[in-house]
Amino acid sequence: MNENESQEANGQVKRGLKARHVSMIALGGCIGTGLFVASGSAISQAGPGGALTAYFLMGMMVYFLMTSLGEMATNMPISGSFAAYSSKYVDPALGFAMGWNYWFNWAITVAVDISTAALVMKFWLPNVPAWIWSAIALVIIFLINAMSVSTFGETEFWMSAIKVVTIIIFLAVGALTIFGIMGGHFVGMRNFSIKQAPFVGGFPAILSVFVVAGFSFQGTELVGITAGESQDPQHSVPKAINEVFWRIILFYILTIFVIAAIIPYTSHSLLGSSATDIAISPFTLVFQRAGLAAAASVMNAVILTSVISSANSGMYASTRMLYSLSNSGYAPKSLGKTAANGIPYYSLLVTTFVSLLTFISSIAGPQIYMWLVAASGLTGFIAWFGIAISHYRFRRAFIRQGHSLSELKYHAKLFPFGPVLCLILCILVIVGQNPQAFANFDWKQILVTYISVPLVLILYIWYKLKHHTKIIPLDQVDVSPAHKDEDLSKLNQK
Repeated sequence: MNENESQEANGQVKRGLKARHVSMIALGGCIGTGLFVASGSAISQAGPGGALTAYFLMGMMVYFLMTSLGEMATNMPISGSFAAYSSKYVDPALGFAMGWNYWFNWAITVAVDISTAALVMKFWLPNVPAWIWSAIALVIIFLINAMSVSTFGETEFWMSAIKVVTIIIFLAVGALTIFGIMGGHFVGMRNFSIKQAPFVGGFPAILSVFVVAGFSFQGTELVGITAGESQDPQHSVPKAINEVFWRIILFYILTIFVIAAIIPYTSHSLLGSSATDIAISPFTLVFQRAGLAAAASVMNAVILTSVISSANSGMYASTRMLYSLSNSGYAPKSLGKTAANGIPYYSLLVTTFVSLLTFISSIAGPQIYMWLVAASGLTGFIAWFGIAISHYRFRRAFIRQGHSLSELKYHAKLFPFGPVLCLILCILVIVGQNPQAFANFDWKQILVTYISVPLVLILYIWYKLKHHTKIIPLDQVDVSPAHKDEDLSKLNQK
């Protein structure tokens, strides 16, 4: 029996994720319907040049964000990740707000994803009630997460692999179509210069696509959550981060380029792209242009896999965050208990119950459901903001206390430019969600769009007032590393 198998269920999760699991989870987390479907609307809004610019800039920001997270995660690999870092390096009140914010985000996202899975299944079986497919999806996701962390890792590995293979095939077919080898005629670059292309709508349009791109990239921070259960976080986390950057640039930038080259930004099909209409996914349109008749069914299967993968990752992330909140004293102590296989069952059950209630509200009370979805809308960007500010203070405290960078297992790139850029762009994206609502003084739209911001502020202020916490002075920030599971348990209990 090896070390991982011999760990007892004393409040610790098990280190069952292999390096290949961490790498593929980090990649798969940012490849979903945002790329397969929403990329079409991005091109229609800002043109091919504007969409490429927005996705490239967001990709660069996400890379810096991941290197920031990587530096902290290799120094202190812990379940709960950036919420724990916010508590440790900034202010316990911020960690409280960040943790509950992130848990809420993914618990709601699981409900949204199982609802989407039912809509995708209607493509094949339109007469079967949607709630049946949602119930089946939720049961499958619960069972995967209840078995073991290695089961979750292996499942995510193969579902992510399906997405990656699909993109590679798409790029190959797209290149052949552009050069006229498939599809019957040479396409070339003419769609980059029609009408107002390549840049349509100027900077405001690029900003609007920047927001779309941001949602597409959300999920990359899962690498920080997996660090707490990785067998070798000091090796697997930096490897995953470095690989993901190049793959994001390769997949996203080349995919946007191929779609924009083959389908003009003026196409009404791109204007109508949505996560619920698979028939007009830009991937489907490109495959059809190449003469592949079964494109819609194939892409429907891939998008179903992507939705299930997103829900599966969401269940894992929210369960581990709730577990970490319990161990940090931010949630009931019982939620920090684990079973013999290292799974925090109580946290899993609570998260599943909340996701189920949210899904039921989509049937019984659509208005409540829409408010819940709106409330989780900006939480991903708020989490990124928390990562950036935590890393900025961690590195400053590390140097202030006389440490050398050579002591760190992994170095974030271009400090302090990276975290500062992330902070600025996160604020820009949050503010730029719906500027038209402010221009029109539409308070209902303002509330729907930005409700997650005051919710986080309320959590932060409430905890701060109740426990009289203060921002930790840099010379008192605990930057000590943790390398063993026992050390991590002690850190969790502080």
